[in-house]
Amino acid sequence: MPGNEDGGSKGLTPRVVDELCAVTYVEDYLDCIESLPDDLQRNVSQLREIDAQFQEVMKEIEESQERYSNESDPIVRRRKLIQIQRGLVKSQELGDEKLQLVSSMVDMVENRARQLDEDQRNLDAGKDTDNQPEIIKPEQPPERNNKRSRRQRSHEKREAQDKDIPSDNPKPVKKKKRSKAKAEKQREERESSPSELAIDPNEPRYCLCNQVSYGEMIGCDNEECEIEWFHFDCVALHNKPKGKWYCPKCRGDKATERGPGIDKKSHGHDTDEKKKRGGNR
Repeated sequence: MPGNEDGGSKGLTPRVVDELCAVTYVEDYLDCIESLPDDLQRNVSQLREIDAQFQEVMKEIEESQERYSNESDPIVRRRKLIQIQRGLVKSQELGDEKLQLVSSMVDMVENRARQLDEDQRNLDAGKDTDNQPEIIKPEQPPERNNKRSRRQRSHEKREAQDKDIPSDNPKPVKKKKRSKAKAEKQREERESSPSELAIDPNEPRYCLCNQVSYGEMIGCDNEECEIEWFHFDCVALHNKPKGKWYCPKCRGDKATERGPGIDKKSHGHDTDEKKKRGGNR
């Protein structure tokens, strides 16, 4: 049935395909080799026939030349000379035919050999392609020299994302509304953290939290910084500071390294201590 034939052809394995190609090559090779002697034999037979005619013409030329040498009658001598000329022309034509046949035989052998070589190369190339394993290049870590270029690309990517996302929050009028909107925005950013989103495992990680890029981020101005980019929440930032900014690791700020919550508490504790000292004075 046609359906069964289609299913069988689709289920052929590469090894079966290679074997079929090899069988086809052998069949073509045998056909080429078996038919070549017959074709050559026909040309050889024609060569023998032409050679026999050539020998007869040469014999006639020799006889005419002998009679021409022994004849004294100018009319007969002239007739024999014409026969010799005609014989020479005929021998030239037969020689050209023999050369043409020999040339065709050489071309025939060369064409068959060239075809067999091409089929052999195609067969070997197919085997090499099937047996060659797929080469997967390992991912190489970025070099230190490319750190600034990667930082610039990440910054441009975040700027483009910020431009594409429309702002749904209205303009704040009062300070209370502004602080409320800011807290709401931080909550939304925490909710949209990469822990709940589908993350590409190959995407680079940043910040103290070792997460992917999301939300607002700031870059460390230290050229030797290993992390480079940090989330605002993780370094206790609400707005981008003016001038150069260095991360907690580069500053040696151990309190901020442990997270924004600890930094806020420690900061509030320092403020209370300052107030107490001012009151005692």
